[in-house]
Amino acid sequence: MMVQHLKLFREIVHARSVSHGAQVSGVSQSAASQHLQETERLLGVQLLDRSKRPLEVTEAGHLYNEFCRDILRRKQELDEALGQLRGREQGRVRVAAIYSVGLSDMSRLEEELSRRMKEAELQVEYLRPERIYDAVLADQADLGLVSYPESNKEMTAIPWRKERMMVAVAPSHPLAAKAVLSLADLAHRDFVAFDDDLRVGREVKRFLRDSGAQVNLVMHFDNIQTMKEAVALGSSVSLLPVRVLRKDIEEGRLVAIPLEGCALERPLGIIHRRRKKFNRATQVFLELLRQEAAAESETVASGTPPLQY
Repeated sequence: MMVQHLKLFREIVHARSVSHGAQVSGVSQSAASQHLQETERLLGVQLLDRSKRPLEVTEAGHLYNEFCRDILRRKQELDEALGQLRGREQGRVRVAAIYSVGLSDMSRLEEELSRRMKEAELQVEYLRPERIYDAVLADQADLGLVSYPESNKEMTAIPWRKERMMVAVAPSHPLAAKAVLSLADLAHRDFVAFDDDLRVGREVKRFLRDSGAQVNLVMHFDNIQTMKEAVALGSSVSLLPVRVLRKDIEEGRLVAIPLEGCALERPLGIIHRRRKKFNRATQVFLELLRQEAAAESETVASGTPPLQY
């Protein structure tokens, strides 16, 4: 039974008149009469006593009227709940990010997103790079934050920022006191590397090979957090994005030293499905990421380091 038919019957009962009920419902009297007859035929009972004026509602009619009232009330509750859900969906941003996009970054971005759009909700899941592409493609995430982003026929990649790579060592390491390192300083040093199946791992190894730096590969991992722990607890060195070392440097757990003549950077980007229709909150968050990247680029171009250590 259609909702408008339930409303029509309620109006007829309220007015105790088919013509008045039809007028209020915006239908013709003949259409209202036909619907009433069809409803009685389907239910197998008489709902109204048409021999009396005004119309009298039969016992079955009272039962059906209560049924209409309950269904219409539930329909209103459903509409209200769906409205709230749509409102939440309009305010929800689903992001899949590599582990090294730090919680501090996300906390700052979430705070700024909330300032710009009070009802916005940021949901972040940290995944391996290949799983981020899968999540975005399956529409389990609106945006993906990855290193070395790649476009394809189903995915769009937007440059976000570039992170300078530096040599990370423990404060007790013999190289920790140096302000700048040369490639010769890395010769035969124990080196903690990224896994080869990660693009950043292949890029770092290519850089070392092309530079002629002979290091002693002792460990390799698939995430920066584990690499930092390995460097902090041992005598190894590594090449890591300096941005993700900020907290460790502040706490005195690690030292980051620039490598002379090293232009190695890790590019980060934003990926999303082509022709993806973003809700308002995602549009605001995407604009926030772009503005942050632009501001950081201007800072670097001016000659002022964006981060001080």
